[in-house]
Amino acid sequence: MTTAINRPARVGLITDQSGALSFMGIANANVAKMVVRDINARGGLLGRPILLFIEDSATDDDTARIAAARLIEEAQVDVVIGGIYSSTRQAIKGPVVDQAGRLYIYPEQYEGQECHPLIYCTGPVPAQQIEPFIPWLMQQTGARKFYLPSADYIWPHTLNKKVREAVSAGGGEIVGEKYFPLDHTDYRRVVADIMSTGADVVFNTIVPPGLTPFLEQLHNAGFGARGGRLVCTYFDENFLNLAPAEHVEGLYGCLDYYRSVQDRFSIQLLNRYEALYPGSAMFTAGSACSGTYRALKFWESAVNEAGSLNQDDVIAALDHAAIAEGPGGPAEMVPGQHHVRMNMYIAQAEGGRFTVVKNLGQIDPKECEVPRS
Repeated sequence: MTTAINRPARVGLITDQSGALSFMGIANANVAKMVVRDINARGGLLGRPILLFIEDSATDDDTARIAAARLIEEAQVDVVIGGIYSSTRQAIKGPVVDQAGRLYIYPEQYEGQECHPLIYCTGPVPAQQIEPFIPWLMQQTGARKFYLPSADYIWPHTLNKKVREAVSAGGGEIVGEKYFPLDHTDYRRVVADIMSTGADVVFNTIVPPGLTPFLEQLHNAGFGARGGRLVCTYFDENFLNLAPAEHVEGLYGCLDYYRSVQDRFSIQLLNRYEALYPGSAMFTAGSACSGTYRALKFWESAVNEAGSLNQDDVIAALDHAAIAEGPGGPAEMVPGQHHVRMNMYIAQAEGGRFTVVKNLGQIDPKECEVPRS
């Protein structure tokens, strides 16, 4: 891709500003606007302004695919960032990576295993969530019986495989594993099965729009009241707004950032975001805000190191990009893996808020070595 001298840098963001995940996508768009505004206020990138093009994927993969093509063909962006569901990532890849050969950064926590020279991922993967979290949970609570109610797509299937491995290694067992369409809402049968098995832990990967009815039905059955532990690694403060506090009381999550993280930069960043975008679309990690922030800051760092927008040079710099400050702490690309070494936290829901109960420190993604293009 040729780049005209001193033309503006062009960033494309695809995120769900409508549809079932709009409460996440609106926050991601806000983060991108905030970061780009900050860079432009400091004089831009290599003396150029950044133009931000935001497309609504509407929680629909076909819409995301069309939006990705529009960013490439019409906006002629230098990089595409975005996507929440893994299926949306796959939809974006077609026009951006496979057809146009353009750089794509995926910001959401996900199942891992993306291994392509043009794709970088800035959210956590199973080695950073499941591997440290499950042993800690089993040791802290004595839990041994796990039930896995799940949405039926790639992320839950892959995550559950890691859960099975970790639970088995700790001497526990999986007493149930069920998969449902994303729009499924009647979970009475699986909830009855959860209760009959005596499961200690429900490790949930059901996602919106099915999430809220599942949580309600599990609560009403008395799972929490009898001492059951609810786990949802993607659950963040934006998700807490979807359900009454009592439905998720005690829920454990494991992410790269929570709003209760108290390092100086994380506090300042959160305060600045809330001053610009007050309301229900909060800056959180499971909603990909932290990954979107890192994606833009890594790309900024790579472009500055490359000294141009030439994609090959930017990719070479992006491979070892690092930020000294970010939501949850510093972060750096693991050379050759296209994934990020970052701080991870275990948190628990209490009275409608998350409290960090364990700072795991920096955790490696342990992803594959990406073949050179």
